[in-house]
Order: sequence, then C-alpha cells, then structure tokens
Amino acid sequence: MPRLFSAFEIPPDIAAQLAFFRGGLHGARWIDPPDYHFTLRFFGDVDARVAQNLAADLAETASFSGAMPLRLELDEIGVFGGRSPRTLYARVKSDPLLTRLQTAHEAIARRNGLAPEPRKFAPHVTLARLRGVSAGAVGVWLAERAFPLSLAFEANRFVLYSSRDSVGGGPYRIEAAYPFSGAGED
Repeated sequence: MPRLFSAFEIPPDIAAQLAFFRGGLHGARWIDPPDYHFTLRFFGDVDARVAQNLAADLAETASFSGAMPLRLELDEIGVFGGRSPRTLYARVKSDPLLTRLQTAHEAIARRNGLAPEPRKFAPHVTLARLRGVSAGAVGVWLAERAFPLSLAFEANRFVLYSSRDSVGGGPYRIEAAYPFSGAGED
C-alpha cells in the first residue's frame, strides 16, 4: 500500500535558506532540505485502486484557477505542540486561492472514501520533529531567531508524493506532477 500526500515542492534556493535554521536545538530531528515540502492533503496508506483514483482526480484541481502560478510566502518560524512541542516549522502565509486548492484536495479525499482530515489546515513546511525536546529549549531557540521570515516563490505545479512507512517518511518520491494550466513545467 502506498502512503500518499499532495504537496508543493520547495525550490532548492528556498530550501537552502531554510536550512540555515538547522541546528542549535538538542534532540531535534532535522528534516533534510531536499525533503522540504508543503503538504496540501495527507491521504495516508491507500490501496492501489484508491491511489489510481486519487492520481486521476487530482488533475481536476490543476486547472481550477486562471490565477496560477500560485505565489507562496513563508513568513515566520513557529512550533506546533505548545507545552509538548512536536514540530518546528516555517509558516506559509494563508491565501484564499491556496485554501480553495486545499479544500478541493480534501473533497477528492472524501470522494475516494478517506476519512475527513480532523486538523484545521495550517499551511507550513516542517523543519524538524521535536519528540522529547522541552518547551523551554524551543522557546530559547525561537527567541534567538526572533526575526521575520520573508521567503517567497511561485509554484507552477503541485505533486503527489509517496513516502516510506516511518516516522518522518522521507525520502519522498514524486508519483505524479500536476502543472497548473497556463504554467509551464520547471
């Protein structure tokens, strides 16, 4: 069974800039920069039939707007988990078009029999996993890096990734690419 998710790739120049944040937080498990991505919808472990249907259905959303390519902006470093930090991330600035695309991917997941995503959509790029890292240590790390993040790029496509069945999942493999209508391939 493949483990699938739809996502935006992070361009190498943006990944290199995000990689400057690596280190300085004991116990953090840093994501390798080539594995940086921004998930639209995690589909999970699916059988071959559902995988084929998802791959075909996602093509519908590549042409849903004439406003492509989509400009994505990373605007701050944050943490999920509060007193029990789990994930260090770069936040992707919310955008109505982005939300519409994610909503379309959610509808495709449900149409293919997958359970609704229980978490609110929080666009981000995971930088590190933080099991066992104290909130105090994360707070100090964030305070030392308390400056606005201002990185942006144009996404001309999204992809369907597969991952290994493991914590962190990488390395990821592109199963299908979906260029936006009117946008050329990179």
